[in-house]
Amino acid sequence: MASHQNRNSILIVDDHEVVRNGIRAYLETVKDFQVIGEAASGEDALKLVSDLIPDIVLLDLIMPGMDGVETTRRIKQISPRTQVVVLTSYHEDVHIFPALKAGAISYILKDMKMDKLAEALHRAVQGEVTLHPRVAARVLQNIRGGDGEDPQLFAELTERELDVLKLIANGLSNNQIA
Repeated sequence: MASHQNRNSILIVDDHEVVRNGIRAYLETVKDFQVIGEAASGEDALKLVSDLIPDIVLLDLIMPGMDGVETTRRIKQISPRTQVVVLTSYHEDVHIFPALKAGAISYILKDMKMDKLAEALHRAVQGEVTLHPRVAARVLQNIRGGDGEDPQLFAELTERELDVLKLIANGLSNNQIA
């Protein structure tokens, strides 16, 4: 599928050029990643996704125009195999749950170390979830009905899926869960 010999193609979507440049500069030092494009908006991201079909879209949630949740939903419609990794500064439920429901595989915060970012991207390519610990805690709380806000949020998940989600939220890797 990949013409770039086992290198995972990444599209960086963030409205701040300095953020895109920093991430690109780092990822270019990671031999199995290839940054194939950048976008400053959800609208631009969708055009690039349909042209390039990247393995991963590293996506900021809060951008002018189309927000990250809607962008995620549409990316998954255009290219279901593309993994969306949300990289944001926000860890409130109002952002977390809609992003995950829209199809993001991971939800990580911008305060993370670069090597952890690379790890999250590697895991996304394998179809593995990465949640920032604070985000995982919120997901777990929600599953357990800890705050009674929206008990229906995960109602459509099977027992097994809920078990797996709880294990992920407790920091287990896919291999450990299997």
